[in-house]
Amino acid sequence: MKELRLKTNIKCAGCEEKVKPYLDNMDGVKGWSVDLASPDKVLIVQLDGAREDEVIENLKKAGYTGKPD
Repeated sequence: MKELRLKTNIKCAGCEEKVKPYLDNMDGVKGWSVDLASPDKVLIVQLDGAREDEVIENLKKAGYTGKPD
């Protein structure tokens, strides 16, 4: 399993809730979390087959951005 770390513009628990269905329903994602205490609001995704570009695309669909950490 690979860990993906992305700097995001996810700012709060409400933002996490908006992203949740997009990431939870992705094939190849085993889990994820956002470090809201970090200035970069780092999204950590446990990949098990999903690609980085697919995660970034789903973030965009939810209205957020993600850049490699």
